[in-house]
Amino acid sequence: MKLFFILTAIFIASISLIFRTPLQELFNNITTYKSTATNTVNTSKTSSSIETPMTAVNTIKNTMSKALSHAKIVPRRSTERGHADHGWLNSYHTFSFAGYYDPKFQNFGSLRVLNEDRVAGGSGFPTHPHRDAEIFSYILNGELTHRDSMIKKGSEGTQGDDFFRMKRNDVQFTTGGRGIAHSEQNESDEEVHFLQIWALPWSRGLTPRYHTKTFSEEAKRSSFLPILSPLKAGPGASEAEEKAAEPTLENTIPIHADFVMGAGIIGVDKRFKWTVGADAVKKTTGRNIYVHVPMTKNGNAKIRLDGREDAVLGRSIGEAEAEVVVLDSD
Repeated sequence: MKLFFILTAIFIASISLIFRTPLQELFNNITTYKSTATNTVNTSKTSSSIETPMTAVNTIKNTMSKALSHAKIVPRRSTERGHADHGWLNSYHTFSFAGYYDPKFQNFGSLRVLNEDRVAGGSGFPTHPHRDAEIFSYILNGELTHRDSMIKKGSEGTQGDDFFRMKRNDVQFTTGGRGIAHSEQNESDEEVHFLQIWALPWSRGLTPRYHTKTFSEEAKRSSFLPILSPLKAGPGASEAEEKAAEPTLENTIPIHADFVMGAGIIGVDKRFKWTVGADAVKKTTGRNIYVHVPMTKNGNAKIRLDGREDAVLGRSIGEAEAEVVVLDSD
C-alpha cells in the first residue's frame, strides 16, 4: 500500500488536508510557517490550482514537486474557520456546525465535525441527545467528565464507559445509533482543551454504545499511534460481534466506519510516518486524509514534509514538539 503523510505546524492554527489516493508522490521538502493559517489540501487527478491567494500559499506552491501536478491544494487560514465564543465555551469549527455554515466545508469523506473547544471550569455541555453519528473527544489538556443521562451526579460509582472523568491522553467514544443522551462537564476549576470529532457511520439505527480508553503519551512520542479503527466484523456485524466490539487494529477503539484515527507528538528534529488506511480499511483508494495540529505551543512548532511514493516522512524543525492528529477516512 502506498504511504501517505500530511504534517504541518502553525501559530494558533490547525491544518486540514485532503488527499485522494493513489498518489505517485506527495510532498517534497515543504516547510510550513508560523502563521494564523488553516491549510486544506485537496488532491484530485486533474487539478493543481491553489484557490487562496496568500504569501504562505505561494511559497508552498513554488516549492511543490512536479509530482503534485495532478493535485489540488486548498490552504485555509485559521481565521476562516467558524468561531463561536460563548464565554464558557470558545470553539473553532472546521466544518459547518451550529450557527456556522460554509457549503465548501461540510465534511471530508466520513469526517463530519471537527471542533476545537475550550470549556471554562465549572461549566460544560448539559445532557443532550445524539443519534446516527460516531462521536469522540480527544483531550489535550484539562479535565472533562462524560456522564450517561441515566447516571446522577454523586452516585456514579467507579469509572467506566458510561461515566468517565477524562484527562490528557484519554479518548471517549459514543455511538449515537438509535439515540443516546449524555453530558460533558468540566467539573474542575481549570479550562479544558479538547477536540470534538464526529464521523458518519456506515449504517443508521445502530445500538448505542460507549467506549473510553487512555492512550500512552510515551507511545505517541515514538510514532503515530492508532486511536480508532473499524469494527472488525464490519457493517454486517451480529449482535454478539457488536457487543464484543473488536477493532480491526488491536488496542484501538472500534468505530462503525471505514475510518482510522492516529495521533503523534513529534519531537524537535524527529520524523514520523503515516500509512494511508493504516492497513485497517476496506477502501484503499480514493481516501481522504485530514490532519489537525491543535492550537498549542504558542506557534513554536514547525514541520518539514518529505514525501515519496513508498514512504512519507514528517520532521519537526521548530522550537517545540508538534502534536498531530490524523483522520483517515473513506
